[in-house]
Amino acid sequence: MNAIFLALVLTAFATAAWRELSRDPAAPSVMETLSSAMVESAAGAVELALGLVGVMALFLGLMKIAEAGGLLTIIARLIRPLMTRLFPDVPPEHPAMGAMILNLSANALGLGNAATPFGIRAMQELDRLNRHKGTASNAMALFLAINTSGVTLLPTGVIALRAAAGSADPAAILPSTLFASFCATATAIVAAKLLQRCWPVPAAATVAAAQAAQPASGEEPALAVRPYPLWASLLFLGGLLSLIPLTVLYGRSVSPWVLPVLMVGFLLFGVLRRVPIYETFVEGAKEGFQVALRIIPYLVAILVAVGMLRASGALDAAVGWLGQWTGRVGLPAEALPMALLRPLSGSGAYAVLAATINDPNIGPDSYVGYLVSTLQGTTETTFYVLAVYFGAVQVRRVRHALAAALTADVAGVVTAVVICTYLFT
Repeated sequence: MNAIFLALVLTAFATAAWRELSRDPAAPSVMETLSSAMVESAAGAVELALGLVGVMALFLGLMKIAEAGGLLTIIARLIRPLMTRLFPDVPPEHPAMGAMILNLSANALGLGNAATPFGIRAMQELDRLNRHKGTASNAMALFLAINTSGVTLLPTGVIALRAAAGSADPAAILPSTLFASFCATATAIVAAKLLQRCWPVPAAATVAAAQAAQPASGEEPALAVRPYPLWASLLFLGGLLSLIPLTVLYGRSVSPWVLPVLMVGFLLFGVLRRVPIYETFVEGAKEGFQVALRIIPYLVAILVAVGMLRASGALDAAVGWLGQWTGRVGLPAEALPMALLRPLSGSGAYAVLAATINDPNIGPDSYVGYLVSTLQGTTETTFYVLAVYFGAVQVRRVRHALAAALTADVAGVVTAVVICTYLFT
């Protein structure tokens, strides 16, 4: 991250300096624009973090109820055959397993910021297994890579924006988004597994961490260590897979129910497990403000660098130069800003999407309209997720996490172009 952060800032400064020295004296100062962008981005980072406090408090409170009732362990046992292969360094019964699944499920359902507290909790649990504090473990890097490219069943925000733009079929992007995000996730897993060999972690430390996470001698675990029968795991995974066609067919009708049902379900589960739901919820919600404070410095660093890059004109210059080449392979210059901005800035990418599909010359139901909509729904804002999740556990050395996530981003763009060319041309 040191090199990435420095490269973004130096590129923005060099571009702004060149434009400032060569500008018409009557034109606005580029350096003044750059300075304003730095201040606005820093303030925006704090506002963004504080804006997450309420959502974090709500869902960390629900997570506390789920943890106290043993839901995370139950989920971990159900998906043990899959998760033990993906995350061999994480004990099967560890709460991190359930937290990761809840995060990935929330992302798949298009819950946006509601998935962030689950992801933060998963990172906190993974950090307990990490013997090298401040350095990302293999499990952390893989989880982040999967998170930034998670399979998207229901991109609700994109569908709503397309509907507002007058699309004849706002949900037409569901198949293309599902295909591209699935390919991006598969790429993320393969890339993380391959790249971790370039940044090895001492095997002894990994084993010691796993042993430290197990209950001490004489301590009663929350649930039996014995996994559920194989048929139960297969039935559960089959149920998850069945959500794909159901989401495609009924996603728009189901999406308004997701959050209310999620909250009621967690509370009722807590009651059935005899958890004091109010006290437990409040205890978990207290962590929301503390987490928001921890991630502010990381958000400021990333968002200021990205804001400088945009204000300097470096991003526009890259689009102008690359557009003449990418247009030949199905990625027109009109869609290129979305592909470049999506890993850097969620709000910036959303603004580009809105501007593109509301452009009378493009529209939501053109090839470009379908492509930018698919790109928005396919991958996450990589640098934002990296700053928030690793910032929450004070990880500064990300090892191969960023490389794996960006590889998945590239795969998402390529497969989005392929599937949109096939379906919409």
